[in-house]
Amino acid sequence: MPDLAAGPTAPPTPPIPLAELLAREELGLRRIAGPADAELLWVHTSEMADPYPYLLGGELLLSAGVLLTDPDTYVARLVEAGAAALGFGVRPVHDTVPAELVAACDRHGLPLLEVPPETPFTAIARAVWRLMAEARLRELRRVTRAQQALATAAARTDPVPAVLHQLAVQLEGRAVLITADGEELHATGRAPAPDVRAALARLARVVAPVVRPAPASATDTLGATHLSAYALGGGQGLVLTLATNRREPGDHTVAGIAVVLLSLLAAPHQGADAAGRSAALVRLLLGADPVGVAPLLGGAEQWTVVHARRSGGDPVDPLTAGALGAGLGSALVDAGRGGDAVRVLVPGGDRITPQPGWTLGASAAAPITALDVADAQASRALGRAEATRTPLAHHSADTGRGLAALIPREAAEAHARTLLAPLTEPLAETLRCWLSLHGSWDRTATALQVHRNTVRQRIARCASLLDADLDDMDVRTELWVALRQE
Repeated sequence: MPDLAAGPTAPPTPPIPLAELLAREELGLRRIAGPADAELLWVHTSEMADPYPYLLGGELLLSAGVLLTDPDTYVARLVEAGAAALGFGVRPVHDTVPAELVAACDRHGLPLLEVPPETPFTAIARAVWRLMAEARLRELRRVTRAQQALATAAARTDPVPAVLHQLAVQLEGRAVLITADGEELHATGRAPAPDVRAALARLARVVAPVVRPAPASATDTLGATHLSAYALGGGQGLVLTLATNRREPGDHTVAGIAVVLLSLLAAPHQGADAAGRSAALVRLLLGADPVGVAPLLGGAEQWTVVHARRSGGDPVDPLTAGALGAGLGSALVDAGRGGDAVRVLVPGGDRITPQPGWTLGASAAAPITALDVADAQASRALGRAEATRTPLAHHSADTGRGLAALIPREAAEAHARTLLAPLTEPLAETLRCWLSLHGSWDRTATALQVHRNTVRQRIARCASLLDADLDDMDVRTELWVALRQE
């Protein structure tokens, strides 16, 4: 039976192969029973006689066997709960791993690790969390590279086949665009076997808009082949199908990006949701490869990113956001979701004016290679405008004049990196905002949309990490100059 899903999500953390944990020589772990292949999702420690009710599945369960009396029942319950492996610590309860436990793990197919006395369970947990963080970072980077490649493909002369080809390359499989009648419009990648082709056609009918109600996506497997189908927007009944030999955690996200692009590219100009297309384009352009999206942005050399919120905090619908874009002279408008600000991409940079009923923050004019920087500038400017209750705030660009210009840029940047190294990005952003608003707790809280106590805690943390007196004007000045280099 196919699995149905509502749509793409952020890539989850990939599971950690047991072999990677065993390769950490400093832990001294040794597999003494059960299969070598296992994937860990998290770590749990328990000395209960039956931890079954407290397991979610995928755990490396750590225990010293305090209440171990019936190894076979104990292991059977762990397997029933979906535990991935058992780590057994020797001493002080047991001098060696009980032979009955070794036999039970072999019998039930549960990997059993011997934990030496000098290795605390917390060290194992810390190693697993570190491996998980590294795996998630690798997956996020892979998804980001795939997004950039797909956005670049969408800017080519024949974008639909280019996006399909790039999707097949990124997922190492077969990508096919199918009509509501089952006809293959475009296909790329190695041709599948007839049974796989037939299975994809059946899966495509599951998400076809002619079925009511139809899910947005569906997945299935046929032998070692993973199958996926995604309904495209635009009212044309098009379906994207994929056949791959692997299914990584971020693949669904990559496919979701392709679905958005293909929906935009395949949708007819008449009758399509122009506001939805515009919002999706803004999100893609601000997150895509800047050189690749140049053709999509036309001939403008400079762009200004504007963030906006309704002055009274009223919700924003696409028509209201579109009117704001028209007032600013741009059709590239993203109405945001929830409490997010409306974002507008405006060609040029010298005509941003206050708009009635809105609070605006505008970036400095930037080339397409710096749209991500401009997006951050606009966000900060909007926060400052809301904090100071002004209808429009511009990013204060470095003009190259003043005392800061007397310091060589490379030396200033190197000093800033060293000085601010102890701070995480959220702390640095809070400190930057707090200093720009002259140390006002309330205004900083408004600008960052957090509670004033959160601001106080973060600033106190900054002072501790930097070992600095933030009430000293000399210290504030030095930090402000350093933060301007970031």
